[in-house]
Amino acid sequence: MTATAGYGQALDLITRVGGVRGAMLVSAEDGIVVAEQLMEGIKGAAVAALAASLSTRLRRAMEAAGVGASLFWHLQAEQGALLVVPTPNGILVVAVAEPDVNVGLVRLELLRAAEVVG
Repeated sequence: MTATAGYGQALDLITRVGGVRGAMLVSAEDGIVVAEQLMEGIKGAAVAALAASLSTRLRRAMEAAGVGASLFWHLQAEQGALLVVPTPNGILVVAVAEPDVNVGLVRLELLRAAEVVG
């Protein structure tokens, strides 16, 4: 399987969950979008930049706290949620979801997608 096919498969795992409005693979280092499947109206570049910025800050905070690397983040807002799983190879697997999404199911699919991405 090519990397591109693997990326598509990873995004499909996430976007098939009800209430997910989009999924992205983002470089944690610089916020560049590697792959995306987003509904209209979602500003992918802005979401990617936010995820990468938070990744850097969370890594530093987790190191300072002495608890190790983060495994999953869930940011809840009034009109939706951002859910992220970082991978060991520096790719962030990101989901943009409705406020009432089944977070447990999205987390499970994000983790599966992270395995596909590597």
